[in-house]
Amino acid sequence: MPIPLINSIASWVLKQRIHQIELFLKYPNEVQDELLMNLIRQCDETVIGKKYDFESIKSYATFAERIPVSSYEDLEPMIEETRKGYQNIFWNTPIKWFAKSSGTTNAKSKFIPVSNEALEDCHYKGSKDLLCMYLNNNENSEMFLGKSLRLGGSSQIYENNNTFFGDLSAILIENMPIWAEFSSTPSNKTSLMSEWESKLTAIINETKNENVTSFAGVPSWMLVLLNKILNETGKDNLLDLWPNLEVYFHGGVNFEPYREQYQKILPSSNFKYYEIYNASEGFFAIQDLNYSSDLLLMLDYGIFYEFIPMDTFGTANQKIIRLADVELFKNYAVVITTNAGLWRYMIGDTVRFTSLNPYRIRVSGRTKHHINVFGEELMVENTDNAIAKTCFALNCEVIDYTVAPIFMEGKEKGAHEWMIEFKKHPEDLDLFQKTLDENIQSLNSDYEAKRYNNMTLNQLKINIARENLFYDWLKDNDKLGGQHKIPRLSNQRDYLEQLKNMNVAVKN
Repeated sequence: MPIPLINSIASWVLKQRIHQIELFLKYPNEVQDELLMNLIRQCDETVIGKKYDFESIKSYATFAERIPVSSYEDLEPMIEETRKGYQNIFWNTPIKWFAKSSGTTNAKSKFIPVSNEALEDCHYKGSKDLLCMYLNNNENSEMFLGKSLRLGGSSQIYENNNTFFGDLSAILIENMPIWAEFSSTPSNKTSLMSEWESKLTAIINETKNENVTSFAGVPSWMLVLLNKILNETGKDNLLDLWPNLEVYFHGGVNFEPYREQYQKILPSSNFKYYEIYNASEGFFAIQDLNYSSDLLLMLDYGIFYEFIPMDTFGTANQKIIRLADVELFKNYAVVITTNAGLWRYMIGDTVRFTSLNPYRIRVSGRTKHHINVFGEELMVENTDNAIAKTCFALNCEVIDYTVAPIFMEGKEKGAHEWMIEFKKHPEDLDLFQKTLDENIQSLNSDYEAKRYNNMTLNQLKINIARENLFYDWLKDNDKLGGQHKIPRLSNQRDYLEQLKNMNVAVKN
């Protein structure tokens, strides 16, 4: 079949989905309510369904009153039973796939259940919808005339009691539909390589002579790969190597700190950037407009959403609200109930709504990755955007950073201490420090109030990281590739102290 015909057929098939999307755009809360009741009805006869008498639940109010909000630790005993081969515990169809995730901070692995319904009706549906929206917004796209360069954190799949576990990307590749494999590069074999540095070399060798029209992956690690490809090929920019490149589908971390670096290696005003919000637990939201950072919350993927306002999170007054009750621009912790049997599960992310009709969000951080030692409520979104603004103003580039509090001692006031690895250093570090501090104040009124006349917080302090400090920390902790990263914000000093020790050890 000629490739142009494949492109036409794929575009036609994907665009049919637009009509279904329009349904939940028009009736979002009704779609969510119906979805919740369907999930409950499916699991009447499961262990958890009998425990909470799902059969008698007829409304959201009863559901919320009867079923507690849960963390992974709460669900772990049931998940472990399922991993041993027992079924019908928290979901009514057999679950044999588990996405292994250590999270960003915990050494202990998590095994997130991935049902067949979650694969088909959430993860793969999300991937198709992403293409659908992109093609709907860019009717002259020739993306399908080439291949998509994918970069996942894949490792091999392991079997245990006839259940299987591995990175989510490995599970998705293992079950990948033919259309997706046909249009992707590198090969499945290379994508599943577990040794990161060998894998990068293999990817470069496989892809440098392909007609790559798009790529997909986490911005931080994709940037490492793309810079290596440029060094290997001697090209000045990626469009010299792949002239038909048109879009980068990205997610996993805030893109803003990396945007300027991407624009340098992709020097075209027509190149598109499309963001997604997905995780082991599900595929949640997609950028549905060109040149926008807002993500459309996808409401028909078998996921029911609830939210905890961050101003009450973890307190005695903590409250949980449904989608219909959210407000604009407030930070919320996300709670999900899914078609893989996660019931009122806190995924650890925070979002804020930028639109209520339709429901669009931006990911603002993690419930565990913020700093609130002094009442400043500093979120990752604040620091990422402040870094981007400061780098743009002072013509410098940051590879990575982490921040921790300097605790008050005696009469000494508190502050925030940063470790920053620069790709292009600022000419005046004092000016960079002052500008960054001011930019954070402009983005976060609580931080601004604590900084007023140095009332509670002194100006932030910056440590300059040696080259590859963050990479070396990740390598030493077996966290290269994928979505692994050092937490950018922490209420404790553990990560910062480890990095400072590594920084000093090599310098000496």
